[in-house]
Amino acid sequence: MKREVGAEIEVEIIAPTTLEFQIAVAPHPRTEVFESLRFILNGRPVQPLEVSGMHGNRIHKFDATVGSLKVDYAATIVGQTDPAPVTEYDLSMYLRPSRYAEADKFYGFAATEFGTYGDSATLLENVSSWVGTRLNYVPGSSDPIDGAVDTLLAGEGVCRDYAHLVVALLRAVNVPARVVSVYAPGVYPMDFHAVAEAFIEEHWRVVDATLLAPRQTLVRIATGRDAADIAFLDNHKGAIMLNQLVVSAVVAGDLPTDSIDRLVSIR
Repeated sequence: MKREVGAEIEVEIIAPTTLEFQIAVAPHPRTEVFESLRFILNGRPVQPLEVSGMHGNRIHKFDATVGSLKVDYAATIVGQTDPAPVTEYDLSMYLRPSRYAEADKFYGFAATEFGTYGDSATLLENVSSWVGTRLNYVPGSSDPIDGAVDTLLAGEGVCRDYAHLVVALLRAVNVPARVVSVYAPGVYPMDFHAVAEAFIEEHWRVVDATLLAPRQTLVRIATGRDAADIAFLDNHKGAIMLNQLVVSAVVAGDLPTDSIDRLVSIR
């Protein structure tokens, strides 16, 4: 499998700040990865500090003065990587409620809706289907600070909202779950995409209740508790305005078919 992904970002910096980007793909062992990443501030290149986080998250961080910033990232991934490793720390951390996936508010509700599914694969399929049929995908409908409870009450959202609700429901029935930002060939409208991962049958399995892209083609960027850990851009201290965001993701050949009842890992 050959996938080509990229992002072009333009940011206006209104007051001096520190910026952190998470747009570079995570390490992909056993694949060939060719990539380029450029930051141009007021016509001059900036050399960021690359900070390695959990699960291979790559944070590119630098101080920025007032002006115009252009970011250009491109990567080609040839082959498929190993399934994500599983640690005991993961299985503890990703059962806990978090800022945007408030599992503790869903305990009784989730037990009533999903507590009867003894088979873990069937549980995963039913949670994904339940979220997908109860939410409407409406770009711009949610607020950046909305959590899973807000999404359920609103009945609509975007990919991160779907992922938060899936994660909160799974954690509420004692299934470790987390959120992943990905490049997603086939997704429309094209953007950075967010999906859920659940620990099922000894592996991390990807759940995308939006059904916007085949899960077999996803490329991992960042992994964490919720959107707070995987944001493509964080701004500290100053003020910025995002003027342009263009994301691309394609796979060589035809897009594969996907089915909600399949167990799929991000590769």
